[in-house]
Amino acid sequence: MSEYPECPECSSEYTYADRGLFVCPECAHEWSTEVVTAATETAQVVRDANGNALQDGDSITVIKDLKIKGTSLVVKVGTKVKNIRLVEGDHDIDCKIDGIGAMQLKSEFVKKL
Repeated sequence: MSEYPECPECSSEYTYADRGLFVCPECAHEWSTEVVTAATETAQVVRDANGNALQDGDSITVIKDLKIKGTSLVVKVGTKVKNIRLVEGDHDIDCKIDGIGAMQLKSEFVKKL
């Protein structure tokens, strides 16, 4: 078992340290040791409007009418959404809403079921 982390590019387990950097011999990717420690310390915690932690696969409901930019469609209050996926960014929920399609929502406008 290696004491070094897997390569973030190709997930190779054969990495090694060289002058303050980790190196992957399979894809030649190099990264610093600070990046690895910072990435492990910061974990994404997405919370709904009530402060409950959300996870991939949760079901949520919309708590405010949301206008969809560029269309005349509106996501109504009480719309239930199943099987969400958490993503990075301003709109941190990826989901599929019946009758509308794929959407990205902000967690501040939903609550966990």
